[in-house]
Amino acid sequence: MTSRDNGLWQQYWRDHRTDFHQKTVNQLLVRFWPGLGLAPGSRVLVPLCGKSLDMLWLIEQGYRVLGIELSPLAVRAFFREHQMQPTRRDEGRLTRWGHGNLGILCGDFFAMTEADLGPIDAIYDHTAFTALPEDIRRSYVAHLSLITPTARKLLLLTAEDAEEGQSPIQASAAAPEIEALYGERFEIELAHVERLIEGDTPGQPPECVYYKVYRLSRRD
Repeated sequence: MTSRDNGLWQQYWRDHRTDFHQKTVNQLLVRFWPGLGLAPGSRVLVPLCGKSLDMLWLIEQGYRVLGIELSPLAVRAFFREHQMQPTRRDEGRLTRWGHGNLGILCGDFFAMTEADLGPIDAIYDHTAFTALPEDIRRSYVAHLSLITPTARKLLLLTAEDAEEGQSPIQASAAAPEIEALYGERFEIELAHVERLIEGDTPGQPPECVYYKVYRLSRRD
């Protein structure tokens, strides 16, 4: 991301413009995560985690979780809202927060290295890929793969707008962008597609959005 994008994200948290934050655990995570077949104790990375409740759910299932978040306001709010007293340690350009089986690295995702993260077994991407600008996604996927060479599984949740002229069959298949960006490194399984009509803004037509769940397995 550019410094401008980073600044906008920080400003959202300063201005409390966080409508994107889900107030419940994502039910698609609950439904499809077990299909990854991860052993208890596996270490899960949650990029661009914000203060997602999904991290707590993963810990309750017996996993160790490491989040990545740019905004220190989001990290501080997460621990405060859940009445946790975290440890906090500055590590150069990053700050590492921790409590039990949860850790959050606060800093620029693109500045992080494999050494910063340590061994990662799986990745849960609920908001990161979809939230990023399209011109940043290729760099995001490449860097994510670079810093998580041991991750064998990835659960990817996306929200994809229906394109003009796209048939329902085409829209219900794996997106070409997902195939292009992940296909070289992962086997891709489209596990779920849910079509919703959204939008109630006066004067604006409703939009068709496809919510999809991808289960990815790293190629040998």
